[in-house]
Amino acid sequence: MPSTSSSGKPFGAFRRSVLGFGADHIDKQVHSENGSKSPLDLELHAFQDQIFSQFNALSSASDDQFLSIDWMSNLLDAFLACQEHFTAILLNNAGTLSKPPLDKLLTEFFDRSIKALDICNAVRDGIEKVRLWHKHLEIVSTAFDSKQRNLITEGQFRRARKALNDLAIVMLDDHKDSGSVSSHRNRSFGRPNKGKDVNHQRKKGHSKSLSWSVSISWSASKQLQSMANGLIQPRANEISHHFGLANCVYTMGFVLMFVLWTVVAAIPCQDRGVFGFSLPKQFSWSNPLSLIHTRVLDESKKRERKNSPGLLREIYKMEKSINVISDLIDSAHQFPLTEEQQKEVKEGVEELSLVCTSCKTGLDTFDRQLREVFCKVMNCRIEGLGAMNRTES
Repeated sequence: MPSTSSSGKPFGAFRRSVLGFGADHIDKQVHSENGSKSPLDLELHAFQDQIFSQFNALSSASDDQFLSIDWMSNLLDAFLACQEHFTAILLNNAGTLSKPPLDKLLTEFFDRSIKALDICNAVRDGIEKVRLWHKHLEIVSTAFDSKQRNLITEGQFRRARKALNDLAIVMLDDHKDSGSVSSHRNRSFGRPNKGKDVNHQRKKGHSKSLSWSVSISWSASKQLQSMANGLIQPRANEISHHFGLANCVYTMGFVLMFVLWTVVAAIPCQDRGVFGFSLPKQFSWSNPLSLIHTRVLDESKKRERKNSPGLLREIYKMEKSINVISDLIDSAHQFPLTEEQQKEVKEGVEELSLVCTSCKTGLDTFDRQLREVFCKVMNCRIEGLGAMNRTES
């Protein structure tokens, strides 16, 4: 797995100029009364700086890279680096966590973490759906893989047509289940239960999850909206003590919600409707997050993506490949095929094979990263609440 920290990437004069108002504004607000910067002030500034650096690189991705599996992996890497930095700040300042107003802010933050864990589990279900689609596409690709590469037979077309029909049924079922639990095994982040049918263990109307039992009415979109609505930016005139730490907690809460919103937009998920929300403007990281937010919304509004189960670039390529291969199969009425028809089929199959390869390697990496996000968020909550309880006693 690639490193989860890239905070050392230089951005030179451009980064210093963009940091401008937001970083300086926050920095001034956390200065000590004598005007000098304490170690905590410097650390808080570095935290804001890291978030800008991580997401600025993501916001400038090309159209071909944006929302691809590789880009999504980089997004989770960025989050993990920020989460690790945030946890370190909390533990280094454990003595102040139980003091007002930080105690209330952190309690709300850790409550939102529970919602985040449920969303991670729901997204993992979505990854399993894409894996299942990928397996059917591999069957289509394999059907045309003949030792006699210069001759494509009618039997190969029949096998490919059957695999496409099976895939269409699976994708239709998944579309119908967009507001309910998936019919296949819901893999959670715990150890797989070997030798047992998980579907028989699941209660009717619920799916398995580490953090709670997700009901039929559970909605990823509503969970995210609840997280977004609970984010209230601290104000210096309302919080006289620990304002810098309060801003740090708000920032991490916003980044957590934002990253999960992007992931849910890209991956098939139970009731994953894409919605817009307002972003703060006075932070150094506001601009790159705003750019990503706008690009995701623009992508969701494209005609060919409106009814898509997810905005992931590879899902779009899957859909295109399915349409191309289906058209080629439907147009083949006589065998043997002409040279032109065989050329079109081979080109279509090659494109399909590239999509299959990209999905197979990329989804495994993304799945591992999502597991790590789950663990980091959970551990931060456990360690943070533990620190708060120790200082209270």
